[in-house]
Amino acid sequence: MQPSRHQHSPISGAGYFFRGLSLAMQPGTRRFVLFPLLINMVLFGTAFGLVLTQLGDWIDGWMAQLPTWLDWLSYLLWPLLAIAVLVTFSYLFSTIANWIAAPFNGLLAEHLEAKLTGQPAPDAGLKAIMKDLPRILHREWVKLKYYLPKAIGLFILLWIPAIGQTVGPVLWFLFSAWMMSIQYADYPFDNHKVPFVTMRDALKAHRGKSLSFGSLVMFCTMTPIINLFVMPVAVCGATAMWVDHYRDHYRHY
Repeated sequence: MQPSRHQHSPISGAGYFFRGLSLAMQPGTRRFVLFPLLINMVLFGTAFGLVLTQLGDWIDGWMAQLPTWLDWLSYLLWPLLAIAVLVTFSYLFSTIANWIAAPFNGLLAEHLEAKLTGQPAPDAGLKAIMKDLPRILHREWVKLKYYLPKAIGLFILLWIPAIGQTVGPVLWFLFSAWMMSIQYADYPFDNHKVPFVTMRDALKAHRGKSLSFGSLVMFCTMTPIINLFVMPVAVCGATAMWVDHYRDHYRHY
């Protein structure tokens, strides 16, 4: 396969997700997709079903806290709160799944990058994964520390009557989309030992592309059935984006 070149075929951030879908199904890639796919299917298949059965009761409890003079907003607020709940739990489940599958997602990104750039495939087996595991898990912890303070602030905002139920879900979705971009783009960056802060600033420099990619990943993560397949597709899409936009600048860290 010829190396990917952004200047020859510009792709939107959302377009990289669809490209990831194509790449995940290609021969030579499928075997690295299998384990992340199984983790995602087991976690989302059980946990997301539980959330959907409780969703109505949770939102009704929130709505009961609204002042009576805002009752007329209930038809607008119910879907917004549903989005907020689904975004919250989708990101939570995604984070847990990514912690479990992080070594295999990194391996998938590494092999796919080699394929896209025409380089020899790395010779990394289970022993190499276990050796790298402490560094990989530390990187996941760094991402979690970046996420938690902002997520707590937005969660508090959701409980403020009127403002929280209207502005809160929108801000929560945008922040979660940003975090999805960080989560999946980090695998190819981390394979090259690019520091987290450098990676974050690189994504900020392409904020529109990062947010559109993360928004589509977030939307698919919220969607039953589709969310079972999101993880490896997002890893492939983010790796293709790394090759096209970042690799030449950051691969020598």
